[in-house]
Amino acid sequence: MAPPSAAALQPITEDDIAQFLLNTPDFFERHAELLATVQLTSPHTGRAVSLLERQVEILRERLRQWELRTAEMIRNGQDNMALLDRLQRWTCRLLAVPTPAALPEAVTEGLREAFDVPLVALRLWGVGPAWQQAPWVQGVSDDIRAFASSLQEPYCGPNPGVEAVQWVAEPAAVASVALLPLRQAEADAAFGLLVLASPDAHRFQVQAGTEFLRRIGAQAAAALSRLLPAASA
Repeated sequence: MAPPSAAALQPITEDDIAQFLLNTPDFFERHAELLATVQLTSPHTGRAVSLLERQVEILRERLRQWELRTAEMIRNGQDNMALLDRLQRWTCRLLAVPTPAALPEAVTEGLREAFDVPLVALRLWGVGPAWQQAPWVQGVSDDIRAFASSLQEPYCGPNPGVEAVQWVAEPAAVASVALLPLRQAEADAAFGLLVLASPDAHRFQVQAGTEFLRRIGAQAAAALSRLLPAASA
């Protein structure tokens, strides 16, 4: 008789057993008694349970996880719908403004009311001759104009200490801020800067997405572009 090969002398590993069960799906059909006799420790109760009971526990846990994910998806959907409703109300308010001169206040007050933003400020530059003395044109340096044009997307995070924060009613109280550059087209230089600020350090966070803020900036810019020379001519 030939001696056993080296492979035959290797001990059976857990991987071998797992592979055998995967390759033999009818194993537990032929040995159904094992489902009740094999004992496992339940991580939920700490007591010994049968293999069948453990499988039921695993399925229940998976079902619970799916229920939690579904509930989270529904909650996120409801939150998104609430934001869209607020955005629509604010947009309708801007569309109803009868004169260009009333637009800056409609933008800032509308954002404050629609989105519960404690502190909102706005500055524009390069506007038509009729608006050169308006309060929302004053106090804008060349540095802040360059800063606004350098923003490719809204800044969202802690107070960066830039000049624009001084435009709000209580600059010393600002802990977090969103800075939205206003431009007519994506490649254009900014013609304004919108400031949303809060004493709450968690209101505007760095890790928060800026897509919604970008939409607010785009709609504000579209409305306020009526104050630019080409529009007011």
